Amino acid sequence: MSLTAIKRVEADGLKVFYREAGSVDAPVILLLHGFPSSSHQYRNLIPLLSQKYHVVAPDMPGFGFTEVPKSRNYAYTFANLATTIEAFLDALNIKKFSVYIFDYGAPTALRIALHRPDAVQAIISQNGNAYDEGLGEFWDPVRALWKENSATNRETVRAGILTLEATLWQYEFGSKSDFAPEAPYLDWALLSRPGNQEIQLDLFYDYQTNVTLYPEFQAYFRSSKVPVLAVWGKNDQIFLYPGAEAFKKDLPNTKVHLLDAGHFAVETNGKEIASLILGFLEENKI
Repeated sequence: MSLTAIKRVEADGLKVFYREAGSVDAPVILLLHGFPSSSHQYRNLIPLLSQKYHVVAPDMPGFGFTEVPKSRNYAYTFANLATTIEAFLDALNIKKFSVYIFDYGAPTALRIALHRPDAVQAIISQNGNAYDEGLGEFWDPVRALWKENSATNRETVRAGILTLEATLWQYEFGSKSDFAPEAPYLDWALLSRPGNQEIQLDLFYDYQTNVTLYPEFQAYFRSSKVPVLAVWGKNDQIFLYPGAEAFKKDLPNTKVHLLDAGHFAVETNGKEIASLILGFLEENKI
């Protein structure tokens, strides 16, 4: 089992923080985190995958320990998150990869797939949504924000989602096993940095552009026939489990595994997920 290295690299005018393990000569697995976490959520998964694969997990802008200079005037949109991760891949000279998509990591990776369809060898979607069927009632106040980016609607989202209680709920709801108690507190500490909540509100507002792209993501699935493993915490109230089953509409050979877990299934079912990933990639000769 290889040790996980903590690294930083200049990409897209940012200093991108990332975790890396495994032989650089092995096939690459890119792990993309979601809201409100960072590459920290993969700290236990990385060693399990790196026995056979070169695993890299960056912190996206606005999350974790990636540094965004004020002079960069960075606009926090999903298009720009994808551009930054593409620059990160280029900085590491990664040409082909399998990608683990979770939460915000899903639209980020799928935007990259639209730009570089030949680069993506396989997709592991853990509560990483690309279908209307996967959007739960959690999104109702965000949908109101999409209609009107007003101070009132921003405050509603802030009060309902950008709190310690809401962060804890994302880890706790639907979880059938214990998770590391420090994980949500780290997420909350980083969300609470000066100016970060406005960044998060901007990303919630911009998430509508991902929903608009769902038909393009789905067309990419049909044209590429990319292998997909949908391993889903079925108790998740943010991205509902019908979103996992929906992949079969465009990719009938999708492997779907519904876990008795919540949104952060990787925190509670990491060993099971790792076993499913290794078997899936071996089956697809990656």
